Order: sequence, then structure tokens, then C-alpha cells
Amino acid sequence: MIYLLSLSLTKFKLNFSADKVFVHHWPKNSPPWPDSFQKKLDVSLNKNSDQKKIIVNSNSINIENFEFTCLKKIGISVPFFKEECRMIFEAQFEKFFTHVHITIKSTNFIELFNELISWKKKFSE
Repeated sequence: MIYLLSLSLTKFKLNFSADKVFVHHWPKNSPPWPDSFQKKLDVSLNKNSDQKKIIVNSNSINIENFEFTCLKKIGISVPFFKEECRMIFEAQFEKFFTHVHITIKSTNFIELFNELISWKKKFSE
């Protein structure tokens, strides 16, 4: 279920559940992650098949208890022949640089796509 609290970017907050989240090291030339950090991501997000709570804020994205900041290169799409919405972005978590993939397969994925596009346009201004 999607909850849009405000369209004003300074107060923007969008809540939804994601079916799949994958976070990986990016860019390739950034400092490598410690094994403990990778394990924490794998257990909580990458290899966890439970739905994940996502909160898109004005200038950060929370996935469960992980807050991603310094958002860049945000892409939002609806793949051909699939009833889902995807969001991909570069961000920083703690002191590490990441590339994040979020997949949403809810029945209202088009509504969510439109809300994310609206957020992205305001974020890019």
C-alpha cells in the first residue's frame, strides 16, 4: 500500500513495500566493503525474501532500518511485459557507496511509478 504524505519536496514522504531489494558495491573504484558489512546487507536485504518497508523522503531513502543518502542517478521504470515498477539509484550508506535496486510488484505499481516520477522531478530541480 502506498501512502503519500506530501508533494512538497521539503516534506515529501512516500511509504510502500518492496518485493525485492538488492544493494551492491558501487562504483567499482570505490573502497571495498568489509565482509561484515556485506553480510549485514545480505541477511537483511539482498537474500531476504520478505517484503521490505521503503520510505522515500525528500533527500533520502530508508529501506527497513537502512538509510541511504547522497542520492544520485535515480532511474524509475516499468519493464516491458512485467507488472512491476523498478527503482535504481546510487547512494551512500554509512561511509560506503552503493548501487540499489528496488522491485515493486504490487497491483498499484503504476500509481507508485507516477508518485516516484513526481518525486524524482522535484528532487532533480
